[in-house]
Amino acid sequence: MSSPYALLFFLSLLLAFSVESKLQHIKWEIRYSNRSPDCFTKLSITINGLTPGPTITATEGDTLVIFATNGLFTENTSIHWHGILSLASGWDEGTREPFEYDEERSLVLNDWWHRRTYEQEIGLSSLNFNWIGEPDSLLINGRGRYNCSLAGPLDACNVTNPECSPAALAVMPGKTYRLRIANVASLSALNLEIEGHNMTIVEADGHYVKPVVVKNLNTYSGETYSVILKAEQSPSRNYWVVLNVVGRKPRTPTGTAILNYYPNNPLQQPPNDPPSGPLWDDTMYRLNQSKLIVSHPEYIQTPPRVPHRTILLLNSQSRIDGYLKWSLNNVSYFFPTTPYLIAMKKRLLHVFDPGHAPESYDYKSHDIWSAPKNPNATLGNGIYRLEFGSTVDVVLQNTNTLTPNNSETHPWHLHGHDFWVLGYGLGKFDPEVDTREYNLVDPIMKNTVALHPYGWTAIRFQANNPGVWAFHCHIEAHTFMGMGVVFEEGVEKVGKLPSSIMDCGESKLLRKP
Repeated sequence: MSSPYALLFFLSLLLAFSVESKLQHIKWEIRYSNRSPDCFTKLSITINGLTPGPTITATEGDTLVIFATNGLFTENTSIHWHGILSLASGWDEGTREPFEYDEERSLVLNDWWHRRTYEQEIGLSSLNFNWIGEPDSLLINGRGRYNCSLAGPLDACNVTNPECSPAALAVMPGKTYRLRIANVASLSALNLEIEGHNMTIVEADGHYVKPVVVKNLNTYSGETYSVILKAEQSPSRNYWVVLNVVGRKPRTPTGTAILNYYPNNPLQQPPNDPPSGPLWDDTMYRLNQSKLIVSHPEYIQTPPRVPHRTILLLNSQSRIDGYLKWSLNNVSYFFPTTPYLIAMKKRLLHVFDPGHAPESYDYKSHDIWSAPKNPNATLGNGIYRLEFGSTVDVVLQNTNTLTPNNSETHPWHLHGHDFWVLGYGLGKFDPEVDTREYNLVDPIMKNTVALHPYGWTAIRFQANNPGVWAFHCHIEAHTFMGMGVVFEEGVEKVGKLPSSIMDCGESKLLRKP
């Protein structure tokens, strides 16, 4: 029995830069293990017994052959790589990075639930809707701390378990470090602060950034950043690494790790309380930081001046036959049982909606500031068919949810492409006005971008990667509830499909014995 709920794993891939390349063979075993990352023992999905999964260190140009064995008895597994397929890289192989540092460290940021995935799925898909709730804890490099006094009498929770001791980031006084940061949360927008230290943002989603000095870094699910940190504080003590939820009213305790100055004990806690972080509902603060992220002057890739096609997507909460959904232009997406690529290559066009997905909405009269008067939407799985090689603009417009005075943050992720971030705004997008303010000089390229509450975000990409590609909110519950669309481009250019992938829907009938 397989699960219809896709499971996504974070696999850390650190890229160095060299003119030499090599072949790496890597084996993974995906299996269940009882783990206690926040002191609460839970059956977890691991890779080679680890969560987060093992780090791969590679050089640009290397070939990685990964053999994965699915040891999960009841679930299929999907592994998706962020940033690996990047047709328009921001650098040439062997080019020197535009910043210097002595060593690297990794920070994997995550939110963590004790409820089982299936319980969450049932709650989201029931007429008597049951939200997944806020995370039980925040993890830094796979470690957090749950208040075991809240655990049930039959739960296993032990604060002395070494598995949940604070993660330590070791530094030598006077050295400079590149911190590679990944937000792999399934729900939370997270704010990172390192007590007493500024961070200089130098890279986002694999593209070099015009350096920006910040005290706090806002990160959204699916995003990656590199920051430069100088170990220039007093080495007589350790310092807090602090993680807080922003964009949602936080009901989850602060996540903490330790910046461990040599020669202090890595478990020695700092002498003061952790910093409290910024206000969780300060939308303008987060919006303004997003606007600061632009391309490094030496690595600008100028976007095409005008698009061939513009798609406006209204992000809204809706209902279908009483079920709570998320929708785009009043259509809530659901996955067909037969994968699109197989269906289109094999001419099984009846397995998904053949109609055109809606490209716009009534942006002039729609009230984004109020709960919709008519919340009803429709189900659909039609696709946007893009001319191969064309330039496409997508404008995401946020609105009020079904709850009065509430608009949520949505991190949007595009598969198979990097895109230019042309602009952000607060309020209703006006095509006649706001397009004049697009950044066409030094926009950053990313694969994941935030749509802020009551705001809009505009991106531009080139449809130059043959295939069928998802574009969706990276909050897993929102995707499950219909918050996504699909782009098709140049499917006829895709080579012959192996019979080994014919496992779903009507594709099973195409498998050769």
